[in-house]
Amino acid sequence: MNTNSSPAGAEVVTLASDLIRIDTTNTGDPDTTVGERSAAEYVAAQLEDVGYQVTYLESAPGRANVITRIPGADPARGALLVHAHLDVVPFDASEWRVHPLSGDVDDGYLWGRGAVDMKHMAAMTLAVARQFKRDGTVPPRDLVLAFVADEEAGGVFGAQWLVKNHPQLFEGVSEAIGEVGGFSVTLADDVRGYLVETAQKGSMWLRLTARGVAGHGSMIGHDNAVAKLAAAVTRLEQHEFPLVLTGPVRDFLTVVGEISGVPFDEDDPQAAVARLGSLSRMIGATLRNTANVTVFQAGYRDNVVPSVAHAVVDGRFLPGQREILERDVRAVLGPEIELQVRSLPAVETTFDGHLVDRMAAAIRTQDPTARLLPYMLSAATDAKSFQQLGIRNFGFVPLRLPPDLDFTALFHGVDERVPTDALEFGTAVLQSFLSDC
Repeated sequence: MNTNSSPAGAEVVTLASDLIRIDTTNTGDPDTTVGERSAAEYVAAQLEDVGYQVTYLESAPGRANVITRIPGADPARGALLVHAHLDVVPFDASEWRVHPLSGDVDDGYLWGRGAVDMKHMAAMTLAVARQFKRDGTVPPRDLVLAFVADEEAGGVFGAQWLVKNHPQLFEGVSEAIGEVGGFSVTLADDVRGYLVETAQKGSMWLRLTARGVAGHGSMIGHDNAVAKLAAAVTRLEQHEFPLVLTGPVRDFLTVVGEISGVPFDEDDPQAAVARLGSLSRMIGATLRNTANVTVFQAGYRDNVVPSVAHAVVDGRFLPGQREILERDVRAVLGPEIELQVRSLPAVETTFDGHLVDRMAAAIRTQDPTARLLPYMLSAATDAKSFQQLGIRNFGFVPLRLPPDLDFTALFHGVDERVPTDALEFGTAVLQSFLSDC
C-alpha cells in the first residue's frame, strides 16, 4: 500500500501542523495553564465537518475534552477506545531551532511542541476518522475516539475527570490504544522492531519537608532545615534501587536478543539494555524503581536561615512495588524528613489476543519484515485512568522512524519533531488497523 495514495495520509500533516500552532501549554498551575479549548474546538469542527456527532465537555473553564463514537458492524463486541491528549508541556522558545508553536515543515520533519507528545496521534486519528466517513467505512466494532485535556498534569481535568463523571461515554469499551508505543527501532540489518506498550510503571509524587530553627544568617546555627533537606535528597540521588526483572522487560530483551543475534543473559540485563543505544534511557528505567528530585524550595532572604524547606520527588515504581518504593525512600531520607505521598497505579496487560494480532498485521501492510516487541514504559499516560473502567490498555501510535533519530529524547525535549513520512506511514497503519480491529 502506498501511504501517499490515501487522502487521510495526504491531510495528516496539515492537521498535525494546525494543532501544534494552537497553544495548549499545561504548566500544572491553573493560573498559567493555557487550556485546551481552542484545540478541542478545532478537533470537534474537523469531526463535525464530515458528519460526526461529538460530545464536547469542559471540566473547568477552558479545560476541554471531545469524544465521539463510531458505530461498528457488531455492537455486541467490546468497543475500542482510541485516545490522545491535546495539552503539551511548557517550552523555552529561545532554545529551539524553530518556534515551538510554528508547526513548520522543514527538512522532512514537522516541528513543534506536541509533534510527538502527542498531537501527531490526534491528527492521525482525525485523518482516519474523516476518511472512514468519506468512504462509508464501518469498523468491525464500535470505536470511541477521545481527545482529552490535562494528561501532562495527571489527567485531573481530562481522563480522570471523564472516568469519574462521564463513564457512560466509555460504555462497552474493553480495550484501548494510546501513547507511548508503535514507533520503530532499527535492530539489525534494517530489521525494525515496533514497540508496543503493554505495561507502565506506577507514579509516586512525594513532597518532602525538613524543619529546623530559624535565625540570622551571620550566626552559628546547628539545626538548618535547608542543609538537612539538601543532605537527604543527596542521599536519595546517590541511592541505587535494587534491580527487578519483570515479565514485560524480560520479554522485550529476549526478542531483541533474537533479532540482534546477541542472546539475552538474564543474569546481566543491564548489559542487554546498554546495547540499545538511545533507547536505553527509557528501557533502563524499567529495570528498577526510581526516585528523582525535581523541585527544591527554601528560604526568602539572603540573611535569614529559614525554619522550613521543601522538595518534590518524582518516584516511579514497577508493578506490585508501590509499598516497596515508599518504604525504601523513607529509609534513605531518614526520620527527620516529613513525607506527603500521592500515587497513581502501574498498568500491565499481556501481549496476546486478537488486537495484538491486528496490530502486527497492520504494521506489516507497510513494513513486511516488521516485528512487534512488548515493552514497559517508564513514564505515565492516561491509561492509568482508563484502566479504572476495566479497560485493557496498549501503547500503539505507529511510526516508522529513521535509525539515527533519538526519538525518546524528543518527548518534552528541545526541537521536538516527527518525520512527515512517519505521519503518513502511521496514518496508513492506523487506517488498516481500525478497519479490521
